[in-house]
Amino acid sequence: MAAPALVALAHGSRDPRSAQTITALVGEVRAMRPDLRIEPAFLELSRPQFQKVVDRLVKAGHDEIVVVPLLLTEAYHAKVDVPGAIAEAAARHEGLQIRATSILGLEPCFLEVLDVRLREALKHSRVRELDALVLAAAGSTDPLANQAVARLARLWGSHHKLPVTAAFASSAPPATGEAVRAFRAEGRRHIAVASLFLAPGFLPDRAAELALEAGAVAVSAPLGAHSEVARTILARYAVGAVELVPV
Repeated sequence: MAAPALVALAHGSRDPRSAQTITALVGEVRAMRPDLRIEPAFLELSRPQFQKVVDRLVKAGHDEIVVVPLLLTEAYHAKVDVPGAIAEAAARHEGLQIRATSILGLEPCFLEVLDVRLREALKHSRVRELDALVLAAAGSTDPLANQAVARLARLWGSHHKLPVTAAFASSAPPATGEAVRAFRAEGRRHIAVASLFLAPGFLPDRAAELALEAGAVAVSAPLGAHSEVARTILARYAVGAVELVPV
């Protein structure tokens, strides 16, 4: 019996770098599991569009699909957009077994990826000393989503034995610039910002711009196509595939 197909479902962006990064990430996942049918898809703004990917998989004979939402927090897209897309796909294809897994979330192993990206940024900026860190995320009107980012920031700070503030590109304070200025007001001058985004786009660009204007010495690239992220996608898929097995 063929294994369920895996659809890595991202939100989508008008910035072409976003889709390119998601495609590269899916390439990492395929390299780890060449036996699986694995496809990228997007809810909006980017191609291929989710429903069209489902149509293509059904046409190819797949009647079981596991969808892994490439989202870092349990906010609106996770709670509303993804379930709506899954329900629409199921309604359009009689007999299709399709299930969304838990979102990628904020795994502690992603801190290793943040460190890799930040070291790259520090090397590029020729910075060797740090006395504070800012963890920049998208931000949400859902306070629980923002609290999850703050918890990860505290964990990251304890690992590096440095003060860390979570900052947000939209919907919640503080903005990255405000977080950097607050540290500078304490007398700290070597403040780096890590980008807790999956891929490039408007929000990470804005967060970086505000941080640098406020005096940050370096801003990292988003998580991107890293093996730890790819392994997390496969871990979510494994749980979803088991849940499709009839009992």
